[in-house]
Amino acid sequence: MSKTEDFLTKTEEQEIVEAIVKAEQNTSGEIRVHIEENNSKPPLERAQEVFYELGMDATQFKNGVLFYICMQTRSFAIIGDEGIHNVVEDDFWDCTKDVVISQFKRGKFKQGLVEGILRAGERLKKHFPYDAETDTNELSNEISRK
Repeated sequence: MSKTEDFLTKTEEQEIVEAIVKAEQNTSGEIRVHIEENNSKPPLERAQEVFYELGMDATQFKNGVLFYICMQTRSFAIIGDEGIHNVVEDDFWDCTKDVVISQFKRGKFKQGLVEGILRAGERLKKHFPYDAETDTNELSNEISRK
């Protein structure tokens, strides 16, 4: 078993997936979580690579969001696609990032991700509201690993 699989229990992982489902009930935005054991690149740079590797740039409204974690370097990043960046203020992700990091510093990784995901869904709702008639789940809600 890799260290990324030890990062969260199966129950914690399921709670994170449930948070993604709940957040996506408010928005057409698509949220994913990716956990890596190690990477030497700066977290934002690596998160951008993972974003494209996961096909997150292929959403209809360009409104995918990635929560990226590198375990060894203890780094974290949140990035969103161009559709989000075209309509939100520059500091859009700061408060969400702060919520996640404050929980991470206390060793509460699951709680940080759940709170951050739910907050992202609420924030995205303003610009990308959920439409039951047209919205589909375009990306997997499962946590990806490397």
